[in-house]
Amino acid sequence: MSYQAKMQLPNSANALPGRQETMPVPQSHFVLGQTLVGPFPSGYKWVQFGMGCFWGAERKFWQMDGVYTTAVGYSGGYTENPTYEEVCSGGTGHTETVLVVYDDSVVSFAELLKIFWESHDPTQGMRQGNDMGTQYRSAVYTYDDEQAEVARASQALFQDALTASGLGQITTEIIASGPFYYAEHFHQQYLAKVPNGYCGLGGTGVGCDIAPLATLDITSAG
Repeated sequence: MSYQAKMQLPNSANALPGRQETMPVPQSHFVLGQTLVGPFPSGYKWVQFGMGCFWGAERKFWQMDGVYTTAVGYSGGYTENPTYEEVCSGGTGHTETVLVVYDDSVVSFAELLKIFWESHDPTQGMRQGNDMGTQYRSAVYTYDDEQAEVARASQALFQDALTASGLGQITTEIIASGPFYYAEHFHQQYLAKVPNGYCGLGGTGVGCDIAPLATLDITSAG
């Protein structure tokens, strides 16, 4: 597939077909020791973040207090149970994502969003730095209306900060989550297994002030 094709999202008619078999993954998180696949403890919340290469992105979140487990995978596209090679071809519509399962009595969604916004450049469209292709696009895939509202409010706050610093428009996709397809076992917690491995994650240097989110009047939750 050509470079140009890798920069354009497919549609449901021309996406790769995929398969019914799910990807086998380790039973437990290499760092945290928790299960990678649900069911997860009652009351814990989920979110998916896409912010470029998922190796470095996952490490950002497993290091946070209140995060129960993390896993890397593919989301936001059409192909069922894709392989890494298929995602990299641009033919699936998926982006590389991190599934974060967290206890919101310990870590708030706003705190997760602060790490998300500050740890990558959400203005780059179908790329992160030298990593180019639809699988590197920025995304927040939410699991309830409250998450969606807080995510959109945080985007507005961070856009103001980026604009004040002379940077461009955020291209992040904020939508309700679809299926999360687990990536191959060797991608899970990759930078814990290969500490000197590649990490292309890099922010803009602009801070995201989440303090105003604490007073956000959530009207759509319920």
